[in-house]
Amino acid sequence: MNILVTGASGQLGSTIKAMVRDLSGDFNFVFKSSAELDVTDFEEVHTAFHQKKFAYCINCAAYTHVDNAETETEKAQRINSTGARNLALNCKDTATVLIHISTDFVFDGYLNEPYKEDDIARPIGFYGDTKYKGERAIINNLEEHFILRTSWLYSEFGTNFMKTMVRLGTERDQLSVVYDQVGTPTYTKDLVQLIFHIIALKSEAYGVYHYSNEGVASWYDFAKAIFDQQQLTVALNPILSSEYPTAAERPKFSVLDKGKVKTTFGIGIPHWKDSLTVALKAYNKIPV
Repeated sequence: MNILVTGASGQLGSTIKAMVRDLSGDFNFVFKSSAELDVTDFEEVHTAFHQKKFAYCINCAAYTHVDNAETETEKAQRINSTGARNLALNCKDTATVLIHISTDFVFDGYLNEPYKEDDIARPIGFYGDTKYKGERAIINNLEEHFILRTSWLYSEFGTNFMKTMVRLGTERDQLSVVYDQVGTPTYTKDLVQLIFHIIALKSEAYGVYHYSNEGVASWYDFAKAIFDQQQLTVALNPILSSEYPTAAERPKFSVLDKGKVKTTFGIGIPHWKDSLTVALKAYNKIPV
């Protein structure tokens, strides 16, 4: 079974690459970085899909610079929306199942209770808007899809909040982090386990699913847990989002309801603090 992974040099693609050796079964993963396969180029995508037959395409290609998306609108739109459409059309043409990664940023954050898959999407930033348009492009063109909305991804790979906090915790005596944005940190290895589970099941329960780790946290809570587990002495100051202005507005509350994914696929989900422990152990083993 051939499985294409787009955006393979990013955080999630790197996680998949690291975990493939532990996957049982006859799978041949083909990893394509954005430089090797430009999802915004329809002809390039068409050629890739017709050179080799893929059973699945895991789309990790994404423009994720939330603030820069407010000015680099065309680039964000091409990667997150047009790219998703190009993959969906070619998946349909070649009977390939598409597993697409989306985001909690499709919601505005005003609900104040965990978001379910059928709650109305109202992105408040351009990044979230392009990701939602990518979802719609897939839904409108391809039945055989799994759209996995997730939140606050981190790992020992790439650039992310966990690694940034560990670095800053060794460089600074004090730090200010917002405490009025609430969501759930998600370890990429847990998300990849779900993706592998879906593939192993050969599931046909297509549709949109929410997946994050269990529990709730603010960015302040997340930072404090990182410092505590790393035994870093940092004076951590909780601040309001208004005290740390950014180009893009973030949803104040983006906790995802995981009832559907747990029931459909029969999985348990680790608490974010437990997964953070695993992630930090893996990160601390990486040679400097």
